[in-house]
Parts: sequence; C-alpha cells; structure tokens
Amino acid sequence: MSSNLGAALVAAPATLHRQGLLTVLREACPGLTICLVSDAELLLTFVQQRAYALLVVDEAIASVPLLLLLESLYAVRSQQQVLCFSSTAGGSFSPLLYPRPWTILAHNAPPLEVNAAIQQLLTKTLHPSPWTLKPGLAMPPSGPPTPFSRRELEVLRLVVADYCNQEIAERLCLSVRTVESHRRALLQKAGARTLVGLVVQAVREGWVAPL
Repeated sequence: MSSNLGAALVAAPATLHRQGLLTVLREACPGLTICLVSDAELLLTFVQQRAYALLVVDEAIASVPLLLLLESLYAVRSQQQVLCFSSTAGGSFSPLLYPRPWTILAHNAPPLEVNAAIQQLLTKTLHPSPWTLKPGLAMPPSGPPTPFSRRELEVLRLVVADYCNQEIAERLCLSVRTVESHRRALLQKAGARTLVGLVVQAVREGWVAPL
C-alpha cells in the first residue's frame, strides 16, 4: 500500500476520547498507519506537507472557532477527507451551506456511527476501498426505503457531496452520459425540479447520510 494513501492523521489532545478513536480506527482499518498531533498549528503544517487517507480532528485542539479551522484545512487541501468531533455537532454545520469533504460527529457518538463514518470517508479517498470492516463491526442499518436503484443511490450520494458529473463518472466507472441519465432519473423519481431541491429532499428523507 502506498504510504501516501495508507496514513491517517489524528489531531486530538491526549485524552480518553482520543484513545477511543484510535481503538476504533485500528479495529476498522488494521492496515492504516496512524500519526498523532496535539495542536492546530502542527495540524496545518502536516496537512500542507501531504494528503492523508483520513484526517480526524477533535474540536478540543482548536484555538479558533471550529468552522474557521476546517475552512483553513479546506484552503490547504480542498479534497482532504476530514472526520471532526464537536460538542455542538448537528446544528451549526448544514451540509447544504457548507458542502465540504468533512463529516462532523458529536463527541459522544457511538463506536458504530464512528466506524461507519470512517468507512464512508475512506471509500471516497480510494475507490474501491482496500479496507473492510472486521467481523462484529457491521455497518448501521440502511436508511428508509427509496424509489431508487442501488446505482442511482450511489450517484445520489455523490450529488449530495457536491461532485460534478465527470467526478461521479470517474468514481463509479461510468460514462458521463450514463451519469446524466441517472441524474435525470433521480429528479423524476423524487419529483424534484432542480438538483438543489433533490439534495434537500434526499437529506430530509434520510435517503443519504448528510456529509
């Protein structure tokens, strides 16, 4: 495995929470090399030097509002996948207002939810992903029933994540014309007139997990 793709950077103070994160990471992805930093300045320096398969950030290291820290990371590497833990997760980071490559969870998120987020973000970094869940760490149940096919749901997830047609085609090994056809089918089946309306409905109905 390439060292450029096989490392995760965990930015968190040395607490029990960090220890729990490391345990989940090691169990979910045994082949992942884990690097540690404990302050935001070092975090930005490390990210400037290289991209990581996954960046895990604990809000506790931030000396500025969390959103400003995340935007600083985004300015350095716009495609860096970030899993962030916050005491205020859920209300201040609308995926529609901030379509960024990060996922924000509460500090007390259960291990299965953390594991699922890790798997989802790593899949975006490498497709197909070389990591698989270990026995006993099953993904949470899928969302509510939808009118879409499995392939349409894959396209929908990437649409919600703000990927363009070309990027979706590359990630799913499809032609751009096929992606366009899937997007038209998504709009028709959802009864939405625009992609913005489709994204809003997808998140509201729980068809895809918000990023």
